[in-house]
Amino acid sequence: MAVTALDPTTALIVIDLQNGIVSLPVAHPVEDIVRRAAELAKAFRHHALPVVLVNVIGVPPGRTEQSRFRGAFPIGFAEFVPELPPQAGDHVVSKKTAGAFTKTDLEAYLTSKGATQVVIVGVATSMGVESTARQAHELGFNVTLVVDAMTDMDSGLHDVTIAKVFPRIGETGTTADILDLLNQRSA
Repeated sequence: MAVTALDPTTALIVIDLQNGIVSLPVAHPVEDIVRRAAELAKAFRHHALPVVLVNVIGVPPGRTEQSRFRGAFPIGFAEFVPELPPQAGDHVVSKKTAGAFTKTDLEAYLTSKGATQVVIVGVATSMGVESTARQAHELGFNVTLVVDAMTDMDSGLHDVTIAKVFPRIGETGTTADILDLLNQRSA
């Protein structure tokens, strides 16, 4: 199903577009993902809609079968990419889990702004983006996922998540779809 509408107060959530994450090998050119996310952030700001920039600053405890980074992240790892620096009025969420709602103030922030819908972009499709989308859905937000403004380290996981998971928890669309819906507000 394609994205059908944007609620009056819709927030953009940008997941993990930070120096350390975008330097990892990904399935789609990260430059395109960053460019589209920055374009959306600019449009949301222009329409005085909330923009949330999320970065990961650690990992949750617990064993996994797949190895993952342990210890302190290198200096600069968690800094947002130069194309997406926090602006006045943006909300920054630093997380230590895949999803942006766990043990953060994101839900309270969105509620305080009257947001009923979230538009989510970023890296990685099957982890940070999906976890945040699932949490938002469970919390009662309308969820929209911008499929051309996200990527994953694994192209198979990216494709399956978009095709099979996202339609169950929200609507999907492209950057152009979201920009068109935002521009219709001005018409």
